[in-house]
Amino acid sequence: METFDCELNQQIIYGDNSIERLGELTRTLGGSRVLITTDRGIEKAGILARAVSALQGERIAAYVFADVKSNPTTEDVEAAVAVAKTNAPIDLIIGLGGGSSMDCAKGVNFLLTNGGKMEDYWGTNKAREPMLPAIGIPTTIGTGSEAQSYALISQPETHIKMACGDKKARFGTVILDATLTKTLPRTIAAITAIDAVAHAVESYVSTRSNPMSRMFARHAWELLNAHFEAALDDKTTKARSKMLFGAYLAGLAIENSMLGAAHACANPLTARYDVIHGVAVALMLPHVIRFNSTVAGDAYHELYSDGDLADRIIKLKQIGNLPNRLRDYPVQYTIGTTALLTTAEEAATQWTAQFNPRPLNISNFVKLYEQIY
Repeated sequence: METFDCELNQQIIYGDNSIERLGELTRTLGGSRVLITTDRGIEKAGILARAVSALQGERIAAYVFADVKSNPTTEDVEAAVAVAKTNAPIDLIIGLGGGSSMDCAKGVNFLLTNGGKMEDYWGTNKAREPMLPAIGIPTTIGTGSEAQSYALISQPETHIKMACGDKKARFGTVILDATLTKTLPRTIAAITAIDAVAHAVESYVSTRSNPMSRMFARHAWELLNAHFEAALDDKTTKARSKMLFGAYLAGLAIENSMLGAAHACANPLTARYDVIHGVAVALMLPHVIRFNSTVAGDAYHELYSDGDLADRIIKLKQIGNLPNRLRDYPVQYTIGTTALLTTAEEAATQWTAQFNPRPLNISNFVKLYEQIY
């Protein structure tokens, strides 16, 4: 009999314009002076102003760090902490945006409450002191960071992504408001949505999967697969609302299992060659599915019984105008044998690699990379 330990302790606010409840929810959590981590795109789109307005309606002081970069580094976190300390005491943190903004919010929570540097929390449950209440508000339809207790923070020198996890860092409240995705460009919607698809697929066959995580992953896949195309051109938010919920469920699946080789391969592509994370995952996923099919074929069929799952992923990529090969990507790559081997060696060290249903060696990683070049 399978055993599992699943802790479901988040409040989920789901529905159009639910961002308007941010002030009320913050006040309920005891917040009166909050830090918002976000990026300039969110600010430009007017989403930050909606959040601040909702807070001001409850006379809550809001201080903003709006310079979060894609794949946030320790420098981003430290700069946000500096804003928080300048405006102390901060009593609640809000992550507003994509996965980068939400990861940065979690990183700030570690340092603001427990001190030290992000490297001190690389791993699991290394925070000794209580952490501040936090609210996660995703504005993309894919990362699932709002459901997870891990902050993915990169080292600026090595570009290594550190997974810093602690149940105390998880957002206690999550707002899923599809109106916040209205300004999301079609290309970015496709990139983040395919990442959510990969989360559902990889977590479903992870060696750490269990009945609860598979339930989340399967329902996530059903929502994401059914609404992927409509969500890219959605003008009413109906399809994007379904995708937003699917992405959250996929994040829950990760939280209660783990990922696999597609994400292990994707991280070095992002770190070494600046391939956008969702694009890198999309490049790898069909090849990883085929590699795993000898041991996970039945599970893949459970997810998608209408045909070959790898072919369906390729079809979704075509719908989203995402590349199937690196040579189709805007940046041209010339990678020799030595660099290919080094990239494969880095993929093998990624945390998620160990949870892939079929074990991989360096040669397997090299072959997977060769298939996308």
